[in-house]
Amino acid sequence: MTCRGLQKSLVLTPDDFRSLPVKDVDMKTRKRRVLVVALLALPALCLLLLAVSWLSNLAAPSGPQTADRLEDLDKARIAEALHLRGNLGDQVWPGWGAASIPAIIYNEAYAFLVGLPDPADGWLTVPRRMQEGGPWERVPDDDFLGQPYYRQPLQAGGATPQSYTVLVGDVWASSFMTRDWMLSSLSRQVRDDFSPLFPHWWFARQAVGGSDGYIAGLLHEAFHAYAGATARDRLVAAETAGRNQEQAYPWEDEALRASWQTELDLLQQALRAESEAESAELARQFVQQRVSRRQAAGLSAPLVEYERWREWAEGLAKYAELAIWRAGATTPTYQPSAAMLDDADFSGYAGFARRWQNELDTLSKRAGDQGDGRFYYTGMAQAFLLDRLAPGWKTRAFDEGVWLDDLLAQAVE
Repeated sequence: MTCRGLQKSLVLTPDDFRSLPVKDVDMKTRKRRVLVVALLALPALCLLLLAVSWLSNLAAPSGPQTADRLEDLDKARIAEALHLRGNLGDQVWPGWGAASIPAIIYNEAYAFLVGLPDPADGWLTVPRRMQEGGPWERVPDDDFLGQPYYRQPLQAGGATPQSYTVLVGDVWASSFMTRDWMLSSLSRQVRDDFSPLFPHWWFARQAVGGSDGYIAGLLHEAFHAYAGATARDRLVAAETAGRNQEQAYPWEDEALRASWQTELDLLQQALRAESEAESAELARQFVQQRVSRRQAAGLSAPLVEYERWREWAEGLAKYAELAIWRAGATTPTYQPSAAMLDDADFSGYAGFARRWQNELDTLSKRAGDQGDGRFYYTGMAQAFLLDRLAPGWKTRAFDEGVWLDDLLAQAVE
């Protein structure tokens, strides 16, 4: 039936009115009018959504204006990450703020290196120490904070420094994508996976978030570099355990998942507890639940160590990421770099409280993960609990044979 035919069929005649009580006539008339309006409005709504999606995708930039050098906003974000860590990093982790940590930032075409004069060729991956890349060249007619910086082209379909830490010669450096490339690559992936009509640019912006979170992400990788420089053998062992044991871990075991869910819920509740006594009691239950879970699942010693290594490596880096963001948001005397005033996506770390609640909500939803994403959250959660229950714990955290869950167990004994 056409829309015109449908409208005609819904028109009331005088006979209709005579055959129905007044109340029934009014009620049926209203219902038919609502139905007509809804049917006519639906195509208009669809067209409106398509138009909004189309306009959103039109806003997507085609790429950096100058792919062969860092743009001003790239430099501003890197400089703010250095400024934030230099001012508040030692509050998060003793020694981290003062550490000299070069950074590699890359887009779709080039990798850039800042903070390291006369760098050795390329970079070495961790833990395999595979040589990647080639010679670094000084970026002509440009500088970063008054100092030269370096670049090299990335080969099409070749290796990138990825988002982690690498060695440039014998120097530990952090590695991360530029924010624009992060947005563009995610937008393209969503567009290709769904439809060009899907609001892929809007989705990418929601997923990546603002510059505050990007800066915290830069510092997540800088903490990996600090861990490598400070406790090299431990970081290499953590990465090796991840490569060797991830496939052997019983991700599909339903009983294990259920036990993990209890564990995650206890961690979440302990972090949200209002009093230290309540937090300590919930942390104690978490420790007991963890022991019971491992025993019931019959986890081998290498698989238990796999959990602990990934919590140590990625959990501590996630802790540093959120703790430095919180420090930026809650330190009244801290002033971000002046260049960040030109970044419309930067809010001066004001969004931390919302991000923290989102992270706590996510924590209890990781029981079904396959891969080490779960351990980012459990390691981070234990680190924040240790801040509350055992403030001196960081002096031991890089020592041989020290695990986060052991430190927490000792704190609640």
